[in-house]
Amino acid sequence: MPILLFISVFTLLDFVVLFSVGSHIGLLTTLLLVLLTGFVGLHLIRREGVSALARARARLQAGELPSSELFTGAALIFGGALLMAPGFLSDALGLACLLPSARRLLLGGLSWLGLKATVASQASAYHPHSRPDRPEQSASHDAGEPTTIEGEFISRDDPRHRR
Repeated sequence: MPILLFISVFTLLDFVVLFSVGSHIGLLTTLLLVLLTGFVGLHLIRREGVSALARARARLQAGELPSSELFTGAALIFGGALLMAPGFLSDALGLACLLPSARRLLLGGLSWLGLKATVASQASAYHPHSRPDRPEQSASHDAGEPTTIEGEFISRDDPRHRR
């Protein structure tokens, strides 16, 4: 419920600022500014998205979990959605999500709240090389070698094992 209240208040404030600025600088200038911020945002999404994807692929090929690249991708999507919404507050927040230095500040804030650690620990459960405490990751085990699991195979057709 608090998130819906925040979204409602943010949207209302965004429209109030948009109409206030529009009444001072004119309708055409306001529309041009909103369109310009949208195009700038699309350009930044394309440029930053391609570089984030390249970094994520490099980390995956190195056997690492690309957690910061996943956060970057989420911030780009969120920022792009905000830039498509008409309004100056949403444009400002959207551009902040697209700028690398602002994303680092946002990531630092999330880390301070403990959210990054939670996400990283949940994601590492699906990536065996990112958790050294896993039993298959011993000191003598080389990360480049496949893990051998010993076991016993019992065929259903074996008459000794029929019920």
